[in-house]
Amino acid sequence: MVRALAIDVGSSSVRTAMVDERGVVTQVNQQRLTVRSPAPGEVELDPAEIARVSLELAARTLNEGGPCDAVGLTNQRATTIVFDPETGQAVGPALSWQDLRTVLDCLVLQGEGLRLAPNQSATKIRWLVNQSGRRAKDLRVATIETWIAWHLSEGATFATDRSNASVNGLVQRTLSGWDQEVLRALDLDDVMLPRLVDTMGAFGVASALRGAPPILAMVGDQPASLFGQSCVRQGAKITFGTGAMLDMVHGDHAPTSLNRFASGCYPTVVRSRHEQATWGLEAIILSAGSCVEWLVELGLIDTPHRSEELASSVPSSDGVSFVPAFSGLGTPQWDFGARGAFFGLTRGSSGAHLVRAVLEGIAQRGADLLEAAEQEIGTVLSELRVDGGMSANRLFVQLLADYSGRPVAVSSEREATTRGAGLMALVSAGSLTLEDVERLWSPAYVAIPSLSDDERLSSRAQWRETVKRVERTIPELSAVSF
Repeated sequence: MVRALAIDVGSSSVRTAMVDERGVVTQVNQQRLTVRSPAPGEVELDPAEIARVSLELAARTLNEGGPCDAVGLTNQRATTIVFDPETGQAVGPALSWQDLRTVLDCLVLQGEGLRLAPNQSATKIRWLVNQSGRRAKDLRVATIETWIAWHLSEGATFATDRSNASVNGLVQRTLSGWDQEVLRALDLDDVMLPRLVDTMGAFGVASALRGAPPILAMVGDQPASLFGQSCVRQGAKITFGTGAMLDMVHGDHAPTSLNRFASGCYPTVVRSRHEQATWGLEAIILSAGSCVEWLVELGLIDTPHRSEELASSVPSSDGVSFVPAFSGLGTPQWDFGARGAFFGLTRGSSGAHLVRAVLEGIAQRGADLLEAAEQEIGTVLSELRVDGGMSANRLFVQLLADYSGRPVAVSSEREATTRGAGLMALVSAGSLTLEDVERLWSPAYVAIPSLSDDERLSSRAQWRETVKRVERTIPELSAVSF
């Protein structure tokens, strides 16, 4: 049986595993990464640690499972590294996609007519170059898939795939090359940048691993999760982690701009092959699982898993509602000045009511994402697929089905990102077709909506009114738009 080694570098950990032609994930190894926050809004990782841990876990998975036929890489998108190509050493920290230290730079550039966001790589690169004191053209830029491919190939492969490039702020709308206007505005040189490649193709060999298997897939984490849940020609998924991201397949026609749509969704590349990109769109909840972790910190529950049991102990939230907006509201409002809040509290409100209200609020936000995406695409989905940590919570999944009015299918592989990277490598190897990947979908279970249409519409109308009450909590931040 043909098998792929998947290397999945997330925002706070690295995960490696074998993925076979049946989509079965085995020989899983995982290790947390050191994440630093030297100042509010700043999030850094250690580039050397990322490379070392990735190679060590890859070797461990191969030792446990035997040789592989292909390697697939998937990664936290837009996390940025600048390094010396002669030594292979980074000249500064890896700036996480979450890092906000270039917010002011983005606002200045916006005033000059250039629209970039601090969660993109573009302004992070300039900051790292300036801090290094080196000439830009003497350095090289890597997002995480580029960095891992460089180390796997011992410096022979310097490339980024189109799913990652489509969100870094530097690529042309056509994905055919780098945007010279942006490079000039940032005083950068295109010699710094990797070559643009497909998500599925042949990118070199992983000579640093036993057997030197070929690197056949490189893809961003959210498109990998979409593929891992067999959304190939159509469909949508939401991954519920610290935040939550909906990704939906759209088609082969490129958007007229890579900027955010009026719906609050973004265009993104979900995969590319033979230089043909398949486009999709993305919608974001800024605070999801982090709200459940907060309940643990408050002492209302011992572990995130306890949230289902406690919330299920009451038939409703008894009029309590919660808006998950610790870092503002993402899609569709994009209000960075909004803040989280409970409403409807009484002396009779219990911990169980509060925990249930948090789960309900996150589920309502998931329905917000689906509504925005369907509005943008102009179609209605027959089913929504989910993965990520919160997909283990059956009450939450049922609430999502009720508020969205759609059956919600739970991925049998909770970390579908890893599975997607492996499946893409197997498609590149010729062991699977896209039709095969579609047929592999076999959810753990499907939650069917239990509310009537009238009940759902009433709940959604009340929710929209509740959200309005947290908008513009901090007007100065609400005025900021990227």
